[in-house]
Amino acid sequence: MTSSFLDYPFAQWALDKVLSRRIALTPDRPFVQFEGEAARSFADVYAMALRFAARLRMEGVGRNDRVALFAGNSVEHIALWFAINLLGAIDAPINPALRGRTLEHAINLVEPKLLIAEAELLPVIARDGLDLGCLNSVLWFGPLSDSLPDLAGITLVRLDKSTPIDLLSADDFPALASSDTASILFTSGTTGPSKGVMVTHAQAFLTARQTVEGLWVDADDVYYCAHPLFHMSPRFCVVYAALLTGATICFDRKFAAERWIDRIRESGATVTIGHGPLIEMIHQQPERPDDAQTKLTRLGTSPFPRHIAQDFERRFGLKGVETWGMTEINIPCWHPPDEPLRVGSAGKIRQEWYDFQVIDSESDLPLPPGEVGEFAIRPKLPWIVTPGYFRNAEATAKAQRNFWFHTGDSGYVDADGWVYFVDRLGDRIRRRAENISSYDIEIAANSYPAVFESAAVGVPSGFSSDDDVKLCVVLRPGETITPAELLSYLARELPHHMVPRYIECLGELPRTPTQKVRKAELRASGVTSSTWDRKQNNVALRDLVSGGSAKG
Repeated sequence: MTSSFLDYPFAQWALDKVLSRRIALTPDRPFVQFEGEAARSFADVYAMALRFAARLRMEGVGRNDRVALFAGNSVEHIALWFAINLLGAIDAPINPALRGRTLEHAINLVEPKLLIAEAELLPVIARDGLDLGCLNSVLWFGPLSDSLPDLAGITLVRLDKSTPIDLLSADDFPALASSDTASILFTSGTTGPSKGVMVTHAQAFLTARQTVEGLWVDADDVYYCAHPLFHMSPRFCVVYAALLTGATICFDRKFAAERWIDRIRESGATVTIGHGPLIEMIHQQPERPDDAQTKLTRLGTSPFPRHIAQDFERRFGLKGVETWGMTEINIPCWHPPDEPLRVGSAGKIRQEWYDFQVIDSESDLPLPPGEVGEFAIRPKLPWIVTPGYFRNAEATAKAQRNFWFHTGDSGYVDADGWVYFVDRLGDRIRRRAENISSYDIEIAANSYPAVFESAAVGVPSGFSSDDDVKLCVVLRPGETITPAELLSYLARELPHHMVPRYIECLGELPRTPTQKVRKAELRASGVTSSTWDRKQNNVALRDLVSGGSAKG
């Protein structure tokens, strides 16, 4: 690894400069390999990006135009991202799992110059009733299993991968500035309609740099990644970090917990990334005696679920590096590389880049160490956090009020500067003047033998600004439960104000493609005919525990 990549002056924090230097230094090093395909060198992917750029330029794509990508993981996806940015345009990758109105919302929000889609997703776009009046043309790539659908007035054009590069001129490649918007990335939509986060070139570079430093990535490393490319983590923490270092990436198109350890071993991965739900899914797989016999030494994760963190490190013979961040602000908090695991902590704030406060979300005043409040961030350099949400001035103003970015995450910082994430503000439950972490209820519920996974949400209690707790559970195959027995168990594990009033058994929890639970959907469903209510069943807390009482 050449340190000059990390020591780039701020004015050089842009993708065109990074790509140019990487191709000059190590054009023939393997860059990315998708399962079942040959490895592509940095020069291979760059050449593909230039051919795509030539084709997009023929479509009139230029500086500050927006181009939407509706595609899964592929080398074409990466090359298209590069091509769009090299032309000075803004790429907007859309979750390929979106359907119906959520897809319509994403496309119409960015009003792209054109949409590029994988062939297998064209029927999704052609769905009856979608209003995509902002679109004039769609370029498509990949194998076509059927005839082209009718997109009602939208022109369909195959994306030619062999467009001559010499159709481009130097004028087609504007010099990119650190302050230029590079991408629009959509929020996960777990709490409401997705917002488009504007990401600058400075943001993308800094996230990659933070990852290189935080995970000690160098040219000899091999990444394993199965995260979807519409998400910030694989883009900036993996692909962009590999550009900075010359590392190699082994990519899968989809995550599969049951294949994870095999893919780690087959790829020769030394470093990987994950986040809480994926880590839990991997840990739920049957343990093997050779789980730790791989080259994998580092896992970047957010969060590192505290109930399994120590065992995960032991079982797989690696170091978990917990972080805290979000698309809007990059990753301000990293576990220091020379510190052992501190269960439950996301590490310490990178103070060379950010100011950080835990605040009261009503008054915006800072809180003392140890007190739970909202995380707020302020950058020390321009353009390293989002300029705002695309075409959403109200959400931008709300997030950026009083010169701090209000993250919507809650937690606390201890006297030594260690940061502890507790919950999303929207997922915290307020019951009888007590703030409840849904995470704590879920950990207790998941330890019950019959429960496979769970999600706790607040539903209106009938009192003003007050919730009752609803616990949604997915049972292990072949298991059944009696709600009162589960509550009796929880009453021994939780303070009394955390014990749920409602229990509902589900076949599965609604999730985003990155496996985050859609708690807004669970809250919106409220109390249904299939929801068990301990009050209606005359089950009193004091009667739940034989020979004792609930904690608290």
